[in-house]
Amino acid sequence: MEAVALAALLALVAGLSMPLGAWLASRRDEPAPINHAITAFGGGALISAVALVLVPEGAANLPAWASFLLLIAGGLTFYAVDRLVAKSGGAGAQLLAMLLDYLPEAAALGAMIVIDRATAWVLAAMIFLQNLPEGYSAFRDVLRSGTIPKNRALALFFALALIGPICAVVGLLFLADQRGILGGIMIFAAGGILYLVFQDVAPAANDTTDARPALGAVAGFALGLAGYLAAG
Repeated sequence: MEAVALAALLALVAGLSMPLGAWLASRRDEPAPINHAITAFGGGALISAVALVLVPEGAANLPAWASFLLLIAGGLTFYAVDRLVAKSGGAGAQLLAMLLDYLPEAAALGAMIVIDRATAWVLAAMIFLQNLPEGYSAFRDVLRSGTIPKNRALALFFALALIGPICAVVGLLFLADQRGILGGIMIFAAGGILYLVFQDVAPAANDTTDARPALGAVAGFALGLAGYLAAG
């Protein structure tokens, strides 16, 4: 029972940085170059999650052919989802990318409580730091669509943070001994993140007159690398 409580608590704390980032975005509208840099920072953090956590950890527990097919399937699935979102006139690609990063990592966090508790603490800190800029950018993306009022959007981000503990408990109770299933979820999510980053996140951060977005992407990846090295 203590392990279940710890998994839920760590995932909740890690997830609360999403509404924290959203709240920061709601306080003031930064100049465009700063917003672009923050969006790129979140994109860099997402790519680091794919390259350093989701793909290597997922592929380690799957046959090569399954990893390949699941990565492609994730990209194609979220291509279809992105098209549906676009046709409905709404935004939310960055929100999808953030959740695709957070939820599988929360499940992995829960499983890690059983496998290596010290690494679980480091992973929780890494998720918290990644979610902060991702929450900031995703909130601005949602507000730009004009479909959800600001206060309701903030409540949505708080509600989404509560899904993480559920995923962590599922990971702890059911996936710690089912590495193949957990690996498949992680690889599938990685494919979706790759599609959404290059289709929606990177273009939103692009600014040919300013180098800060590109440097922000490097900093975001460096953050993920620091967490990965600390966990290793």
